[in-house]
Formats: sequence, structure tokens, C-alpha cells
Amino acid sequence: MFLKEKLERLLPLVQKPARYLGNEWNAVLKDHSSAAVRMVLAFPDLYEVGMSNLGLKILYEIVNAHPRMLLERVFAPAADMEALMRREGLPLFALESTRPVREFDIVGFSLQYELSYTNVLNMLDLAGIPLYSRDRGGGEPLVIGGGPCAFNPEPLAPFFDLFLLGDGEEALPEILQRWMALSREAPGDKEALLAGLAMVEGVYVPGFYRPIYGAGGDFQGMTTLHEAAPPVVRKRVVRNLEQAPHPLAPIVPHIEAVHDRGMVELFRGCSRGCRFCQAGIIYRPVRRRSPERVKQIAREMLRTTGYEELSLASLSSCDYPGIDALVGDLQAEHAAGNISFTLPSLRLDSFSVELAKQFHRGRRGSLTFAPEAGTERLRRVINKNINDADILAAVGDAAAAGWQSFKLYFMIGLPTEEEEDLRGIASLCEALMRRLREAGHRRIRLAASVATFVPKAHTPFQWEPQLPMPEVKRRQQLLQELFRPLRRIELSWHDAGNSFLEAVFARGDRRLAPLLERAWQRGCRFDGWSEHFSLQRWLDTFAEMGINPEDYAYRRLDEEAPLPWDHLHSGISKELLLREYRRARQESRP
Repeated sequence: MFLKEKLERLLPLVQKPARYLGNEWNAVLKDHSSAAVRMVLAFPDLYEVGMSNLGLKILYEIVNAHPRMLLERVFAPAADMEALMRREGLPLFALESTRPVREFDIVGFSLQYELSYTNVLNMLDLAGIPLYSRDRGGGEPLVIGGGPCAFNPEPLAPFFDLFLLGDGEEALPEILQRWMALSREAPGDKEALLAGLAMVEGVYVPGFYRPIYGAGGDFQGMTTLHEAAPPVVRKRVVRNLEQAPHPLAPIVPHIEAVHDRGMVELFRGCSRGCRFCQAGIIYRPVRRRSPERVKQIAREMLRTTGYEELSLASLSSCDYPGIDALVGDLQAEHAAGNISFTLPSLRLDSFSVELAKQFHRGRRGSLTFAPEAGTERLRRVINKNINDADILAAVGDAAAAGWQSFKLYFMIGLPTEEEEDLRGIASLCEALMRRLREAGHRRIRLAASVATFVPKAHTPFQWEPQLPMPEVKRRQQLLQELFRPLRRIELSWHDAGNSFLEAVFARGDRRLAPLLERAWQRGCRFDGWSEHFSLQRWLDTFAEMGINPEDYAYRRLDEEAPLPWDHLHSGISKELLLREYRRARQESRP
């Protein structure tokens, strides 16, 4: 109660106090004394970012449906709130009950983005939980992690007790059930607890493995230290998505979230095979929900939340079989409620203007497409099977249907990229604008957003180096010059320093853990936010620790050498990834 009273005095002093209330519509507050296991789900970013994450909503509803399990939430406090918490001695607390996070049995971090790693350490410190797994005994919370970054968690490995690879709908309740049983059998015995949990499919206990390095510092493999540790940890897969739980009464945030709408997951996975895309690998195989199940979820979610907009979510929603009919049925059923339905991702080669019309009845907002590369040659390299004619036709048809604003996503630094490919970005945008004006569309707005390629573990391009930062900046400058004469076309790009750091940790190993700790001690927080990110602070930390970050980001990896994440299986063999990598070098498709 003392903590809650102190919090009430502090909230009027912060910018967005609603981030820390925890009493939103559909929030679940359960009795701690009657719960056999108490877990807090930690999202290492701001509330409005975390509350847009579908995975968080899924796990929240699944765990709290179990009468003996309890799951609450905590997000990274903003800078103003952190300063007050440290000044007043207020520990990190769970939103629903305002209880200190360190009083929970399990703290589970959602690891979505490499540049949130320092926030993980900051949240552990604010909670009063020792950073390193080796320093936490049986009386401390078990610290676990999941999400995309769990497929190469090695830079974070010393801080975590275990990671879960893959889908959590079935695995997390199983972990909690196993925790309850093991805690009764051997209370306080952390090693026995971890050994028992390591038996759960998809669970990786990093303390049961040791990396081996050669005399020159090259990674040579991973050795197991415990009989419970499998040589290879295989990801957990929900085989039947139709029967898998889906949130029907998700929490409605007090303040606007990044994606402030309901979400219904159409299907999981992607069969497109873009060679740079980690999500397309780790979420395989493709598993779909039936139209009847989608409509049932939408119906119940609209009833329990009051949302007026629902997103039909997946990695490539236009690829859902019968999407036109599904959208038509949804629109017809909810016409009286003036409910709108949106697709979060559009494929240029499967985009239907008639379909889009159904999503945007009576209004025309902005449409987003992702050509990724400026030339057909480079699109063949990355296995993006679209040509310029596809792009021109799709955007032209959409403009004819009433859209006036378009955003195109591209990448620079892709393998084999040449200056011609950069010029192709500007040429494609110019051709689009010219065709639209010739067709009489005078008020068109076109924006091009350019990201920097980041090599990711478990993709065919995991062996590729990232383009060095000075060259990234030179190419960004070239694009700026190419776009300067193009009227009514806006150009933006991602920060080169952010992308560099992301690449370092995306292909990092355990030697980066002490560096992460030192960077956090130097004040690194919210590194994905431009107002907080300091590349120089990171470079100074690398220098202090005697680590060359270019060895991680800019080095072409040996195709025959072991990789720090080889013991974590994404479901796609390394041999297949290597075959795709070699095909890319030959500019071929499967």
C-alpha cells in the first residue's frame, strides 16, 4: 500500500501518467494469495509501443484464463518517470497490482528489437533484481525471454535464466505448470528448476552451455554443460492455429497506442521467402485461421472493446485465401456499427484495388507498399518477385480508385547493390509520379522511406556484411541529391548509427554482455529512439571494453564456420539457408 500511495503522489509530475495506472478496460487483477505462480510480462519499451504488440495480448489472456496462474504487465518507464523512481526509491512495479516486480516468481521479457537491450538491464536494475543469472539464487524471480530476438539471444544470455524459442501459446502455460511442480519438489533449488524446465520443447537455458573460442578469438562452437541441455534447441510451434487461443477481450489502453485498434491474426508465417527477412523464417510454417473463426473473433472483440477499427494481421494479409470474400462478409456484418477493417501489409503483386476499396469505403487514406529495391535485378537477388510494371500498375490503379497518398519502403546496402540500384529507387519514384500526373492525378503525395540492410541470424543473408557506415551515409547523400529535383516526392531514411548497432547485436555473441552492461551504466536507454540514442556513447564504450564492433557488423562470415546461434534451430536448416544464399549471389530464384 505504501508503494501505491507514493506512486499516486508522483504520477501528477510525469508527462503521461496513464502509462502507469494499470486499470484499463479489460485489465485483469487477480488475487496474489490464491495464485500458485505469479508472472509479470515485461516489455522493454514505452507503454504505447508495448500495448500495440499482439503477442503480449495473446499471452496475457491465455495465462490469466488459468485459475492458478497470474500474469501482470510492466513497461519501460519513460525518462521522467525513471528519474522520479530513482530519486524516491520507488522500485519497478507491475501495473495491475502495483506490486514490486521482484516479488513475482517469473519475469518474462518480450524481446522484439536489439536496440531495446539496455532497457532490459535498466528494468532489472529498477526492480532490484541482480542483472546476471549467476547472481540470482532460488529466492529471486526467474528471468526468461522470448520473441524474435530469442533466436540469437547470445549478447543477453548471461542475464537470462532461460529463453523460449517460437510460439508461446502452448509453451508458456507448460513452463508455468512445470515451474509449479518443480518448485514444490525442490524449493529453492535453481539448478534443478532449470534442468526440469530445459526438458520443455523450445526452452533454452544458456547457463547449461558454454561458447568455445579459438586463440584468435573466432567462435568455434557451443558445448553443453548439463545432461538436461539438448545439443540443439528446436523452436516451439503451434501446429493448429485454428484451435489456438486468440484474445477476445484485449486491454484497451488509456492513451493512444502506436497501433490503436483491435487486431485479429489471420495467419502466422509467410511463404514468400525474401532472403533478408528473419520474420519470414522464424514464423514458419504458414498456419491459417478459417474465415468462420476470424469472423467469430472479430465479433467478440468488437463487443468487448468498443473498437471501431480492426486490423486483419499477418506478415502478408493479401495472401490469405479468399480475403476478398472475408472482407466482404465482415463489412456486411458490421455495416450498422460503421466498423472499418484494415490490412497492415500489402503486396504489390497481389494487391487488389477492389479489395482495398472494401477497406476504405467513403475515405481514402494512405497506402504503403514495399518494393525493397530500386531495380528488378536486385529484387531477384533478394527473392522479391515483383517487377516495375507490377508496381506502376498497382499504384496507378489505386490512384484511379481515389487514393492520393502513397508510401514506398526501400532498403540500401543489400547484397550486390550497385549505384545503378540506388538510382533505380529515384527513377522508379519519378516514373510513378510521372504516370500518375499523365493520368490526371494532380494532388498525389509520394513518400519514399529507405532503411539500411541489417544481416539477421537464421536468414540466407546472415553471412553477409553490413555496408560500412561511411558508405551508408554516402549512399543516403546520393539519394538525397537524386530526389532533390523530384517535386512532391518526400525522402526519408533510417539513422545509419542505429542500423549499425542493430547489426552488431543481431550477429553478436556472449562477449557483448559486459559491453551491454557498461553501455547501460554510461546512460544508454531507449536506443531505438532518436532523442535518446547516442552513437558516440556506444563507440566510447566499445573502445573502453576493447571490442571492435566492426567485427560483428562488417565482416563476411565464413560459410563453413560455426555460428553463435547454430545450437538454436529456427525450423529451417542451415544447409537450406546456405543454398538460398548462394542462389542470391547468382541472382536467381528458387
